[in-house]
Amino acid sequence: MSAAKEYRKIQQIVASYESRLKDIAEEVFQQSPSTGGWSYSEVYFHIFDASLLALQTIDECIEGKGEVKPTAFIVKMILFFGSLPPGKKYKAPKRLADRVRKIDKIEALSMIRQFRKELDEVYSKIRMADKNIKTKHPRMGYLNAFQWFRFVQIHLNHHLKQLMRIDKSF
Repeated sequence: MSAAKEYRKIQQIVASYESRLKDIAEEVFQQSPSTGGWSYSEVYFHIFDASLLALQTIDECIEGKGEVKPTAFIVKMILFFGSLPPGKKYKAPKRLADRVRKIDKIEALSMIRQFRKELDEVYSKIRMADKNIKTKHPRMGYLNAFQWFRFVQIHLNHHLKQLMRIDKSF
């Protein structure tokens, strides 16, 4: 898939997050589900925090700050099919999970706007990235700039499904 198609998909998914945010009352946004797990607030913080960090990592790849390493076959399959393998609950890497906190809807909207701005900046440069320069993802191993870009889309989409599970718990 091309960077332009990924960019459009990411934009559509982010629009879904923004639309959903408008429909959630602030008190529900902050409330942890009775079934356990993260609140809407924590999911929004995690997804946009992790996505902003990923954009910084993409920038590092574009600037040549990485290594020449192989990408694992299973990771290539995940990127090809565009989703994490089904039937498994995934935990955020500890370093990201430790960052998660509850935010209000205004903060969530601010993070979305910041993400969109930085996404535009990265997208404008991604064509310049060397395919061989990769940086390490905490779970997926070494990814180049475009693979990171694809992962951002997969990750955003994965957490939309988590929001749907939270919907059912209320």
